[in-house]
Amino acid sequence: MINRNIATFTRIVTLLIAVIMMVLCFNACVKEKPKNYTETPQITDKPTPTQTPVPEPTNTPSGEIITITYLDVGQGDSAFIELPGGKTMLIDASESKASDDIISFISGKEYKRIDYLVATHPHADHIGGMKAVIEAFDIGEIYMPKASTNTKTYEKLLLAIADKGKKIKAASAGMTICEGVEVIAPNSDKYENLNDYSVVIKITHGNNKFLFMGDAETISENEIMNAGFDVSADVIKVGHHGSGTSSGANFVKATGAKYAVFSAGKGNSYNHPHTFIVERWQKAGAAIFRTDLSGNITATSDGVNVDVTTQK
Repeated sequence: MINRNIATFTRIVTLLIAVIMMVLCFNACVKEKPKNYTETPQITDKPTPTQTPVPEPTNTPSGEIITITYLDVGQGDSAFIELPGGKTMLIDASESKASDDIISFISGKEYKRIDYLVATHPHADHIGGMKAVIEAFDIGEIYMPKASTNTKTYEKLLLAIADKGKKIKAASAGMTICEGVEVIAPNSDKYENLNDYSVVIKITHGNNKFLFMGDAETISENEIMNAGFDVSADVIKVGHHGSGTSSGANFVKATGAKYAVFSAGKGNSYNHPHTFIVERWQKAGAAIFRTDLSGNITATSDGVNVDVTTQK
């Protein structure tokens, strides 16, 4: 009996030792990692970049120059633009008596073609010399607003366009004439004043911007801003020869122009530019240039810097 009890006790002890050994081996297996085991990397919301940041692209053209000449054409407007790629643009052509000077200037630069011709609105001091210009040069595209008048000057212009076999493109806000050249006015179909039909051109060359206001008055200026167009500019051809009906205070401030160009005739009967408008642009920080005092005014841009020089 005693021997049987001893044998039973021995089996129980042996079984307990075996169980303990199994538990110890299992724990050891759980804690041991495979030889090829690697930790899973922790994922964060903002991973650390490993590549060099790519610089933001710049709008600055490489080696391209544009030259804008605000011509001294008396009491009128005319600006000749030399665009990249040998393209040219003429905005307005003053009165008929100025046509010879305009043609001589363009020909003197050895151009035989005007790729883009813009008549901002049908007033004689803007379109008077355009008939002769059209006859003298090879003409590309012609832009005019949907505005008409019954003057002989306007009729002669239309006949010259027809004789050349050209068609008129109706200019309106949002239109692109070519790369970097857009129309930002007129923004309405009807105005009481022909001046407000003026085609307003914005040229962007790299980081430089230029505005050509025609005779646009404060009604058009406000429409341009209300439509959301960017009116910031390095150089602005001031609207309506510096008349008090243009260059509203809010518009002047919004342009932030560094240079304000006034096209007006010496001793003109309108007293353009009006003194308080000149002062308004000066107080806004713009350097003043006037064709009646300085002759031709030339702005040159490489897309980064603008240089303005005068004939006199």
